[in-house]
Amino acid sequence: MPHVAVRDLSVTYEGKIGFKSTTVEIPDACITAVIGPSGCGKSTFLRCLNRLIDNTPGARVQGEVLIDGTNIYDPGTDLSALRKKLGLLSQRPQVLPMSIYDNVAYGPRIHGTRRRAELDDIVRKQLEVAGLWEEVHDRLHQPARQLSLGQQQRLCLARGLAVEPEVLLCDEPTASLDPVSSGHVEERLIELKSEYTIVLVTHMLRQAHRLADYVLFMYMGELVEEGPADELFSNPRDERTRDYVAGTIS
Repeated sequence: MPHVAVRDLSVTYEGKIGFKSTTVEIPDACITAVIGPSGCGKSTFLRCLNRLIDNTPGARVQGEVLIDGTNIYDPGTDLSALRKKLGLLSQRPQVLPMSIYDNVAYGPRIHGTRRRAELDDIVRKQLEVAGLWEEVHDRLHQPARQLSLGQQQRLCLARGLAVEPEVLLCDEPTASLDPVSSGHVEERLIELKSEYTIVLVTHMLRQAHRLADYVLFMYMGELVEEGPADELFSNPRDERTRDYVAGTIS
């Protein structure tokens, strides 16, 4: 079984449909892009995978999300442990009000790492993975908010990876970035996909073409079609998918 499997999952907001009953398995060690028009349920679906949907007033979730075979909606689920397994890269960088170093070390410290040498190794490794080390190694103890927006997003990626998740959830992670910074983040995701299960919500079809190995197409709260990216983009089975890929609907 893959790291992430969804069974008959649906969300309603005070009677309004967020998305309908959805069953899908997310392939491991690749990038799965979730595409579809605005308001179709993409981000809601992503927020269900680590139970951030719990923070949405009035949201009601039915069905199962299985992470390594365990339903995360069972009573007694340890949300801290769950979110350690599933890192999140949001649309806008959310750096902590502390130094660059402490942003990356924050998660490991919470989970019990205290030795300075070990923290130093973690910080350097994850900043290197995020493609940021060479740009910041001589100012690690300066405030993270002094970084550019693109650098902040890569810092958030390093911070998420520092707790060694199994799954990386990305909610339109380049939407607020300039093209050069977007390219840096995309490069990192491609490098990381062999080690992580990556779920990427994107409203940019060109980005999905560049990055995705597997695609979920959602439309008006329904998972319309899924499949390998090459197949779905070149020969979609459903008329709605064909229209969306062709740009007829948006």
